[in-house]
Amino acid sequence: MTANPLRGEACLTVAGAQRQLRPSFSALVAAEEELGPLFALVERAGSGELRLNEMAALFWHCLAERGITREAVGDAVIAQGLAACAAPLRVLLSQILKGTP
Repeated sequence: MTANPLRGEACLTVAGAQRQLRPSFSALVAAEEELGPLFALVERAGSGELRLNEMAALFWHCLAERGITREAVGDAVIAQGLAACAAPLRVLLSQILKGTP
């Protein structure tokens, strides 16, 4: 599976498969309902204060196709480490701030 960077998409390996992260309006609204204002989330990430559960929640809400549990997303974040998850996180946070071209 490949991500379309023009749509602000990223990929994350979960349960041995590439999963597409698509920050659609409905996904971001759901994430905001759970995590609070997205601008504050971006600020926390920028200051190094983003929590592991917040990252996993944002990834889970942005999954283009669910079919996996939220716990599996959290396990994937732990298995890959924060450094590997920084790239898809950066793409999603950039999409939140800039939108699509």
